[in-house]
Amino acid sequence: MWLDQTNEFQAVQTDSAPRAIGPYSQATVVVSHCRMVFLSGQVGLDPANARLVRGGVVEQTHQVMLNLQAVLAAAGSSLRDVVRTTIYLKNLEDFSAVNAVYAGHLDAPYPARATVEVARLPLDALVEIDAIAVVPQRG
Repeated sequence: MWLDQTNEFQAVQTDSAPRAIGPYSQATVVVSHCRMVFLSGQVGLDPANARLVRGGVVEQTHQVMLNLQAVLAAAGSSLRDVVRTTIYLKNLEDFSAVNAVYAGHLDAPYPARATVEVARLPLDALVEIDAIAVVPQRG
């Protein structure tokens, strides 16, 4: 469990279901009054030039996380408030590399998460991530 001003998040872990195979929780419970932010999927676009960052899935994933962080900040939130993500991969063989970058941007306990392989992503990106966050109530 971790606390953030007015929000309390509890990671759910049970041995009656398979353990997480990456940096995510089986489920996340939000206990408190809060605003929710639903983030659209982000790909590895550099906001300065609206082009995919150079490199491969590692560089794109890093940029995706920076883009999510920027949108969250604009909503008065942060990556610390994220309770659910979905990762869309062009190639599921990139799962471990994406996990490493993703884990580097988040703290345990990790948000609940799904990861899926897709045929194609916007702009032929290699990875896209969307998120749901809860924002502390400003009083």
